[in-house]
This record gives sequence, structure tokens and C-alpha cells, in this order.
Amino acid sequence: RAWRLKQALRLVYRDAAASNSEEIAQGAMNKWLSWARRSRLEPFKRLALTLKAHLGGVVRGMLDGRSNAYVEAMNGLLQQTKTAARGFRNIENFIAMAYLRMSKLKHLPQNPLVPAVARDYGRYRHVC
Repeated sequence: RAWRLKQALRLVYRDAAASNSEEIAQGAMNKWLSWARRSRLEPFKRLALTLKAHLGGVVRGMLDGRSNAYVEAMNGLLQQTKTAARGFRNIENFIAMAYLRMSKLKHLPQNPLVPAVARDYGRYRHVC
């Protein structure tokens, strides 16, 4: 039953994005909310109450195709930085490292021991 509710919510989201109609999206969402509230699954009942409280924003988000994937990716990068920051002497060093990691600079070398610009050492080789 929980799997069917989850899949139905996915279909509601997909159909709302495909139709790009607020009326259709809201109608489908209301049907799903009714089903979830009547289910005997407490987590889905709580989810239905939360979605009902923010229904306007949820419908707009469904139509716009918004998600929190970008925010979660940034949070992951920040958590990696926090793990790597053990041993930093002060908060300013942590903040600097967070800015460096999250700025996605392209010209930095992958390995700090490898130069950013490849050197051609071929002309210095001597064949005996």
C-alpha cells in the first residue's frame, strides 16, 4: 500500500509537469491527498497534512519542475569540506576552504602535486 501511494504521488507530479495546468495539478493532488489521509499509514497521513498546508507552493513547484537537488548537492560539498577541515586553526580557514570547494574552479589541478599547466620535457631528453 505504501509503495502504491508513493508511485501514485510520482505519477501526480509527472502528470502535473506534463500538463502544465494548475487546475489539473491541484485536482490530482487533492485526490492523492484524500487517498493518503484515508490510508492507515501514519507517515502518509502526516505527509498529506504537510502537503495540504503548503498546497499552493507544492503545485507551483510541480509545474515549474523545481527540486531541492541543487541545495542538497551544495550541502554535500559543505559536509565534505567540514570533514576535511579537521585540524584547521580557525573558522576563517574553514570558510576559505568552503568557498574554494564550492566555487567549482576549472583551472585548478586535480592533484596538488601535478602542475596546472602540462610541461613538455621531451626536448630535454638525450638519447645516447
